[in-house]
Amino acid sequence: MSAPGTHPRFALESVLTHPVRFSIVAALAAVERMAFGDLRDDLQVSDSVLSKQISELESAGLVAATKSFEGKRPRTTLALTKDGLSRWHRHLAALRAIAAGDGVG
Repeated sequence: MSAPGTHPRFALESVLTHPVRFSIVAALAAVERMAFGDLRDDLQVSDSVLSKQISELESAGLVAATKSFEGKRPRTTLALTKDGLSRWHRHLAALRAIAAGDGVG
């Protein structure tokens, strides 16, 4: 049996256990930045669902939102923070380790 605290699940980011938040961070990890509307359409969620989950990720320090205007239209652009990208990679490594059976038995 593993020593306490060494199982890879302890490296998981709890904020990323929600499927929409996981999907947001996965999409943003693949690009430098993305417009709110494009992300909404890619993830097939409503504005309100995306807004709520982005707020959670911003509070956790994973995502940064930049608001601007194109003419008179507001535009929100999203990007992972440097820390967010690092935490995303650690989360994925933990998932891979769990799937591989690392830390078990």
